Amino acid sequence: MLRTAAAIAFALAMSACASIVNETTHPMKIETNRADGSAVEGAECKLVNDYGTTTARSGETSQVRRSSKDLDISCRHPENPDAVARAISRANAGLAGNILFGGGIGAIIDHNKGTAYTYPTWIRMVFGKTLVFDRSNEKEGQPVVGTEPAAVAK
Repeated sequence: MLRTAAAIAFALAMSACASIVNETTHPMKIETNRADGSAVEGAECKLVNDYGTTTARSGETSQVRRSSKDLDISCRHPENPDAVARAISRANAGLAGNILFGGGIGAIIDHNKGTAYTYPTWIRMVFGKTLVFDRSNEKEGQPVVGTEPAAVAK
């Protein structure tokens, strides 16, 4: 009986690995530039995913709610055309830990809470462009390079 209780307690402790390791939010720095590369500080940015909408100012780091869904970002500044972007959500190491140690239950919990996913931590948007930022291209100490979305065939 004692062994069974210990096994159940261990399984429950390990079942939400990413929830334990990761918060429901993570920091994201948003910078905005003009097409010529000059920085624009203080643009009003709106970040939207399935958990809601957050606002931030460019040039600052703000907390973003983690989700398995991509993050849509739009920044406005009175002297520039809008900057639009999508930040791709990617599974983080917490999800792999769940699969290895916690099993399916922990992976499901962390997927549903969003804690198993992360967006890029530093992006540089460009006014007048629509860009895609993928965390898999992240290099420590540098902003993720945005790419223009592929054209959709009609």
